[in-house]
Amino acid sequence: MMKRLSDLKPGESGTVCKVEGDKVIRRRMLDMGLVNGAEVLVKRVAPLGDPIEFIVRGYSLSLRKSEAYTIHVEIV
Repeated sequence: MMKRLSDLKPGESGTVCKVEGDKVIRRRMLDMGLVNGAEVLVKRVAPLGDPIEFIVRGYSLSLRKSEAYTIHVEIV
């Protein structure tokens, strides 16, 4: 089952399948480790829903909801 990274709830995880967006945003996401096959865990969401904190490759990464929306994950 595929979802957008922004749709996951705290405690849920998934494997990155696809990164969308324009060239600059896509490159930035790939440089931060959000490549195909990377496992992502949602650690917590800010009270108003933005930003969202993830665990990727052993480190914490915070993204805006709009940035997380560009990433498709397969639910593990």
